Amino acid sequence: MDESVEVVCEKQGKAGLITLNRPKALNALTLTMVREMRRALDAWAQDPSVTRVVVQGAGEKAFCAGGDIRRLTDLLKAGEKDEALAFWREEYQLNIRIKRYPKPYVSLIDGIVMGGGVGVSLHGSHRVAGGRYLFAMPEVGIGFFPDVGATYALPRLPGRMGMYLALTGERVKQADAVMLGLATHAVASESFPALRETLVEGEPVDRALARLAADPGPAPLEAERATIDACFSCESVAAILKRLDEAAAGGSAFAAATAAGMRAKSPTSMSIAFEQVRRGGSLDFEEAMKTEFRIVSRIGDGKDFYEGVRAVLIDKDNRPLWRPDSIEAVDRKAIEQYFAGLGPHELEIA
Repeated sequence: MDESVEVVCEKQGKAGLITLNRPKALNALTLTMVREMRRALDAWAQDPSVTRVVVQGAGEKAFCAGGDIRRLTDLLKAGEKDEALAFWREEYQLNIRIKRYPKPYVSLIDGIVMGGGVGVSLHGSHRVAGGRYLFAMPEVGIGFFPDVGATYALPRLPGRMGMYLALTGERVKQADAVMLGLATHAVASESFPALRETLVEGEPVDRALARLAADPGPAPLEAERATIDACFSCESVAAILKRLDEAAAGGSAFAAATAAGMRAKSPTSMSIAFEQVRRGGSLDFEEAMKTEFRIVSRIGDGKDFYEGVRAVLIDKDNRPLWRPDSIEAVDRKAIEQYFAGLGPHELEIA
């Protein structure tokens, strides 16, 4: 496949097939890709010859590792905020289109799925996890926040799992994804070509998936459910850390590792993420996406996003200097301001 074409949208048999085609960049999303996907989805929604949409990533490493964060930070640094916001605006509108899509939308996820990749897969009707599936919303580690619909999706995971994933950015593999509902089906990696072919040929989606589904085995996170629910039900990030410390003192290695990981994340980002999950359970999808656009419209006004991208993606020293550098020093009123309305600049539901 020609890698100069960032996304390939084509009709094959009964399927509209979308291939995210930047394998060297782990299929990271660009504005061009967002626009091409939206154009194809709009056309196929009206096309009776297309009975389902199938989305896949090129290469074996990733479905989609997110948005092109380095380019977006470069735009913000250069004062091109409107151009950066154009990406997020249209990406979030695409997420809404996928959530409300009138036909089966099947994501074949065999590899990394993070950030923007979650946005173009999780909200569809069918999410198929292969053996290489690796999910995370790691944004609090780069001074950003879990977006692309995480405000809606994470509070609706079992127990306090959504809060846990938002504040830790921890990675989830196939069995845990099925247990949590992040994936609707598990299918062996080697069965993906056959599944894609049968979907193209027009076999009913649910029947095809049931026929090829595999048992993912036990979910490792299940063993930590009680600790997660107890610790991540607290009324603040500081209280969560305190309860994790208490569980660690009681002998929980999981709690100790979780608390240590959180203390390396951006305190501001964790505070935003906590508030997203707290509010998100009572929001519909469109309201959640509007909330995220309010946050992203302001995220470049702080310091942590630039510092996180520098430390993790550019210099790769993994030693970000967060400001403020502790959860206790975060200004509650400053966090609330991220969620304030944008007046005429609110996200349009298009």
